[in-house]
Amino acid sequence: MEPNSSFEALLPLRADLALALRAAAAQGLSEGVCNHFSVAVPGRADWFLLNPRGLHWSEVQAPDIVMCNAAGEQLAGRHPVEPSAMFIHAAVHRIAKKSVVLHTHMPYATALTLTAARALDTNLSQTAMRFHGRVAVDANYNGLALDMTEGERIANAMQGADVVFLGNHGVIVCGERVDYAYDDLYYLERACQVQVLAASTGIALTPVDPEMAARVMAQSHGERLQSELFFSSLRRMMG
Repeated sequence: MEPNSSFEALLPLRADLALALRAAAAQGLSEGVCNHFSVAVPGRADWFLLNPRGLHWSEVQAPDIVMCNAAGEQLAGRHPVEPSAMFIHAAVHRIAKKSVVLHTHMPYATALTLTAARALDTNLSQTAMRFHGRVAVDANYNGLALDMTEGERIANAMQGADVVFLGNHGVIVCGERVDYAYDDLYYLERACQVQVLAASTGIALTPVDPEMAARVMAQSHGERLQSELFFSSLRRMMG
């Protein structure tokens, strides 16, 4: 399969990735022109689609999406790619075997990476419980990801989790589909926001029993229609 012919055939998937980026910008999950969303090319686990360097997420459209390989080389696309994006995303796709990789510095989730716990407490709010048993923590901040070894270190720290809180840095949310992963990203930030707000009252927080949190997680993932409907609503709103 030639990269250019495959790239053209992937226009619907590129459109979904671009939509997720625009939605994230509209919902306060982006940071300037930094951070990246990527999705593995179906049938080619060593290729992935990625947003380009220098474009604000609010302006990204399907034709702007680029394609890279697991070695971090750009295969197709009219824009350049930021090196740190290739290093992190290539490693997570290759090592953690994740189809969709969303990396952000969204404020409330990132705020929790600065705390001693480093992450969301999945025994607190109902929204947080959907992530129970799905979160890993990489507490070892190691500077900017400027080579493949740092991306590999992050990918290995995930240990199969869907969500990893990167100490003093940000978060990565993964999934099998763009709509499912984006739904998780959005609600992760909402759960983190509620925890930060509750903690700011200075009143002791009251978690539920871990068994209850696990039950709610199973209920939340018993069906994903709500995730699909949410993404469809974003498609109508964002155009």
